[in-house]
Amino acid sequence: MKPIRVLLADDHTLIRAGISALLERMDGVEIVGEAADGRLAIKLIQDLTPDVVLLDLQMPGLSGFEVLQQTAEHFPGVKIIVLSVHDTQEYALRALSTGAVGYLPKSAASSELEVAIEQVMRGERYLSPTIAQVVSDDSIRSAHGERVDLTPRQREVLTLVTQGFSTKDIARTLGISVKTVETHRAQLMERLGIHDVAGLVRYAIRTGIVKLDD
Repeated sequence: MKPIRVLLADDHTLIRAGISALLERMDGVEIVGEAADGRLAIKLIQDLTPDVVLLDLQMPGLSGFEVLQQTAEHFPGVKIIVLSVHDTQEYALRALSTGAVGYLPKSAASSELEVAIEQVMRGERYLSPTIAQVVSDDSIRSAHGERVDLTPRQREVLTLVTQGFSTKDIARTLGISVKTVETHRAQLMERLGIHDVAGLVRYAIRTGIVKLDD
């Protein structure tokens, strides 16, 4: 049986060393690379095509969320488990809706790591019990479903709307007509069931289309 090939991406050397030590004690797991920043993580994902990436959210170069997004778009077969200091619903939902299949706070028991890797390799999602207590399956499915329905252009329009751009400013920024912007915004509201800008802002924050400070 082939080993599970794991890439570790975290900008803290001591944390990487600790996680590496845990992985080395696991049967059937092989560490294929380590990355200390987001750009290197993407390069190694491309070059090594690991089965699983253990990903920190706070890294230089590219944030963990940017790594998640690029991986989901270009390397959908790679499974990403987020290891984060954040144990809130907001961060967990954002990571899961961006493409993560597992989420563990760094305060989790070390035994959870092996369970998480085995579970995601079976095609299942893994949430640490402390995260599962604050994240419901319905909210995760909703975040996934809503974001899948949006086109790249609609996401661009949504991002600019939530940043306070006027219709004319959005048209100028994207190089499209005011009427086209209005059409995209109307379609966004219809698809999401949201009927005001404040609701669009809340949706964009919840799903990670508009970034929080990492």
